Amino acid sequence: MARLQFRDANEDDVPSEELPHLLLIHPPSSFTRLPSEICEKFRVLKAWESPLSLDQFLISHARSIQALLIRGFLMINTDILQQLPALKLIITISVGVNHIDMAECRRRGISVTNAGSVYSEDVADIAVGLYIDVLRKLSAADRYVRQGLWSSKGNYPFGSKLGGKRVGIVGLGSIGLEVAKRLEAFGCIISYNSRREKPTSSYPFYSIISELAANSDALIICCALTEQTHHMINKEVFASLGRDGVIVNVGRGAIIDEKELVKCLVSGKIRGAGFDVFENEPQVPEELFTLDNVVLSPHTAIFTPESLQSVKEVLIANVEAFFLNKPLVTPVMDE
Repeated sequence: MARLQFRDANEDDVPSEELPHLLLIHPPSSFTRLPSEICEKFRVLKAWESPLSLDQFLISHARSIQALLIRGFLMINTDILQQLPALKLIITISVGVNHIDMAECRRRGISVTNAGSVYSEDVADIAVGLYIDVLRKLSAADRYVRQGLWSSKGNYPFGSKLGGKRVGIVGLGSIGLEVAKRLEAFGCIISYNSRREKPTSSYPFYSIISELAANSDALIICCALTEQTHHMINKEVFASLGRDGVIVNVGRGAIIDEKELVKCLVSGKIRGAGFDVFENEPQVPEELFTLDNVVLSPHTAIFTPESLQSVKEVLIANVEAFFLNKPLVTPVMDE
């Protein structure tokens, strides 16, 4: 990625007070450290290192903070935004922006950037991996061997073939497209649901989720969490998918009615599920722990060294573009 060039902090002895101010409320745990380019070119205000309360810290720097870097779990609401009257940019290192009050940002003229498509391939890999694991019972079979049951109880029950499965993708964005590309290579038949039909896609489109489910062997959830998608995958969808259906969620936990899905999995009304995200992370329904038809992952789909390097580059490019009054690299567009 071509990067914009800034003057380093040590050139011409620029005082740190004169550098643009970038606020971090919590340390960015996805990085072992902040990219050196950020530390050299901006005065990084680290709220967690201050003896002041967060409110006091924000008040003391309110007029100088133009940019805010956040992690995905931090809720940016009206209470925080009204304490930062000079704020013009929020950079989140996640893809989803359900933790940001986008309506309030629009009202205040605050731009928002996210990670763009840098995680898409890694998340798609996990989605397909979870689906294969559920179908072929890989994790459950691994436990069977480790517990010494192969020698005492004999062969493990059959899994199911992947090729030929009808897979409905919920959210045909950059992640959904990568999932589709991978599953097509395995011989799966793809259809999808999105906010609107994609003119460039040849896959069958279903505007109603339950109809997509009724015509699928599996649903893979790749969409964003919004007010409209909250608990969109519900009892009606599970019934349409049926007893042989599989659900994989790499979107956000609350897109699925998790309590209802747990009931369906326990009772056998759904064949199996793969989760990388949960509704109340890091809390996971304990009923899932004993189910061999369920594969669990602790929201790690994005975490590879390659994707973290890419998101650092996107972060730097967005911050530099903002302060140079250039177009942002990964702006979150109004829906």
